[in-house]
Amino acid sequence: MSLPSLPPSPSGHLGLPEASARARGGTGERGPRIVDVRIETPRWSFVKGNGAAGSDFVSPFPCPFNYGSVPGTVAEDGEPEDALVLGPRIGRGELCRRSALGLVFFIDAGRRDDKLVCGAGAELESAPTRLFLRFSFTVYALAKRVQNRLRGERGRTRFEGLAVFGPATPEAPA
Repeated sequence: MSLPSLPPSPSGHLGLPEASARARGGTGERGPRIVDVRIETPRWSFVKGNGAAGSDFVSPFPCPFNYGSVPGTVAEDGEPEDALVLGPRIGRGELCRRSALGLVFFIDAGRRDDKLVCGAGAELESAPTRLFLRFSFTVYALAKRVQNRLRGERGRTRFEGLAVFGPATPEAPA
């Protein structure tokens, strides 16, 4: 049985236009939603890519996850939806298909900049993985604050939390 794809909505979002709705709606009727993610920053890379434009910045610490975006979508910041992919390193530019497992709530320079958490299966069921995600995005927020100040960008930058998508609820018989 194949799992359903996650079609973009007319607004371009991942079919879930509000962050809170996205946190509640991470699963499809028959299982986790599946997304395609184009990797811009491979796991353990110091250079954060930003799609076709090249690199965004060089980080003082390596990215502990594969980081990219979901082609064909548009987030609230006008860019494609951000996504991180748990698991082994994936090469820059590669397109991978993974399950949407959760959502990182993030504000960057006063603008919502949430990140979809993707993986092959049950990675977010692990408490150490969830703790590591929270720690990583707390540190990332500090680095982004410095970068934003240097670029003259104003507004708060902070990690707001992690939502883990629950398993799909089976449909009740008619």
